[in-house]
Amino acid sequence: MRRLPTIHAREEQPLDGGRREILHLEFSNGERRRYERLVSGGHGSVIIAAVPEPGTVLLVREYAAGTHRYELGLPKGRMDAGESIEDAANRELKEEVGMGARKLTVLRPITLAPTYMNHQIHLVLAEDLYPERLPGDEPEELEVVPWKFDALHELMLREDCSEGRSLAALFIVRELLSRRA
Repeated sequence: MRRLPTIHAREEQPLDGGRREILHLEFSNGERRRYERLVSGGHGSVIIAAVPEPGTVLLVREYAAGTHRYELGLPKGRMDAGESIEDAANRELKEEVGMGARKLTVLRPITLAPTYMNHQIHLVLAEDLYPERLPGDEPEELEVVPWKFDALHELMLREDCSEGRSLAALFIVRELLSRRA
């Protein structure tokens, strides 16, 4: 395995919601480069695969300002200060889906663009669901859409399901659950 580059200098510039970091690096072959990366602020985030029954996952349809349309995807949100990954996932599930989970399993972090961002979202499997709603920060109630895992091939081709983290997470969870069975 290659040795990580040596960081000779680090500069920081504040940005809204985080900061930009400039790294002056030297690679093992002696090459020197300047790399920039975005360092996210906040306390992290979660994306939740809620499984109400075997073979089914709950998606939400919500407005996406970036594409100016409604998108189907997994419920997700930011973690609050002092909140564990599991607590954040359960809170977001209650806010966005109206369900809580008695069993929460942190599966893995997923990165968005690891070549220039340090942001990770924690994928959580939520099982043994029960009804409970908490008020959320969404401007309108989200539509909850049950989706069968054996129909992911249809979901990934839909124009209204383009968020890469949700698609990657769904395939990870489907694989994990199929190995369990």
